Amino acid sequence: MSESSALEAASSFAELNLSPEIQRALDDMGYQTPTPIQKQAIPLVLAGRDLMAQAQTGTGKTAAFALPLLQKMQPFANTSTSPARHPVRALVLAPTRELAIQVYESVVAYGKHIPLRSTVVYGGVGLDTQTPQLRAGVEVLVATPGRLLDHAGSRVLSLAQVEYLVLDEADRMLDMGFLPDLKRILSLLPQNRQTLLFSATFDDSITRLAQSFLRDPLKVEVARRNTAAETVEQVVHKAREEEKIDALVRVVSAREISQAIVFTRTKLTADRLGRQLQRRSLEVAVIHGDKAQSERLLALEGFKQGKTRLLVATDIAARGLDIAELPCVINFELPYSPEDYVHRIGRTGRAGAEGLAVSLVAPDEEKLLAAIEKFINKSLPAAPLPKTAAPVAPSWTAPAAPVVPGRVLAAAGPRGRRTEPVCALLLPPVRTEGEASPE
Repeated sequence: MSESSALEAASSFAELNLSPEIQRALDDMGYQTPTPIQKQAIPLVLAGRDLMAQAQTGTGKTAAFALPLLQKMQPFANTSTSPARHPVRALVLAPTRELAIQVYESVVAYGKHIPLRSTVVYGGVGLDTQTPQLRAGVEVLVATPGRLLDHAGSRVLSLAQVEYLVLDEADRMLDMGFLPDLKRILSLLPQNRQTLLFSATFDDSITRLAQSFLRDPLKVEVARRNTAAETVEQVVHKAREEEKIDALVRVVSAREISQAIVFTRTKLTADRLGRQLQRRSLEVAVIHGDKAQSERLLALEGFKQGKTRLLVATDIAARGLDIAELPCVINFELPYSPEDYVHRIGRTGRAGAEGLAVSLVAPDEEKLLAAIEKFINKSLPAAPLPKTAAPVAPSWTAPAAPVVPGRVLAAAGPRGRRTEPVCALLLPPVRTEGEASPE
């Protein structure tokens, strides 16, 4: 397994030899500078190499595989109505429905000027709602493993012409027990294909998976971040545990926070916090692993469209979510891992936008705060809590459109960026919760 740092010096997408149609889509979205994982991965994928890439959510990994794959399939793009002219050429596997939807939306946005069809299939909804798009033919299929096997077993889907396979967040797929499903899926694919594996970690299990499924892969690693974007204002408010809900409402009111994601340690805490905030007349939705899939999708769409002010979520349920231009992040409780802190507040202040990260710190969390400050090599300023607690009506409607598989969606990018700060409310994950987002 060889190493590569291909085109590390690329300072713009124009230097990555992408097609005019893809470059136009990037221009439409206001994207000019590739991230480190994109600089390294895109040339290797275009060259046809199998890839083993270490990258976390928020590093731009979706574009790292979607852009070059769309370009490689561009010669086959056509407007024919015949399903035979639109076989599945690229298969992207994701561990959860939420991540699959996020990837699908990105594929649609990046390929908006190329007549390639794409759709997404996942569990929790009827097979018959997804069958029409598959029968009509799609070149790019994003799927969760279990639902893909459901469709393959019903004979409405052929994988015989797949040329490109992407395993996104492969470490999570293994953690969630998808290895048997992955082996079954691999048996349905042509052996002569290009395989790309993306994972947040490179442990022994991932290495064994790569050795089984990839051919002489190149290895790309992106260092884990230990700092937040410079445009993110980080503030600490000290509050006893029993005062935190009132403190949260005060911050949301005084800061005039239009929207926020609230992360909780457990599903129980998420539900309790959601009820308490609703009683205070705040527009709130809650997502976690025990919620029905229809409830989760409805909550996400309401939040993206600006109908919901606060989205309360467990850390795992929210993983993979990408809310464009989110103004603020609030840690209702500090996470146990300093890296989780950086990852969470990294959801705001993206692409040069201003962001706000507020942490509500109880006395028994002082050690966690010290660990975070040591990790990021920065002291977080403490500020007194605002006095007012009267909630302010939301003032922003998110630009995202609802998810409609098989249709082209408009992408929200840095252009037209709001000037107000964005906010997400974060509660730390509980390591013993064992919560996942199965199909």
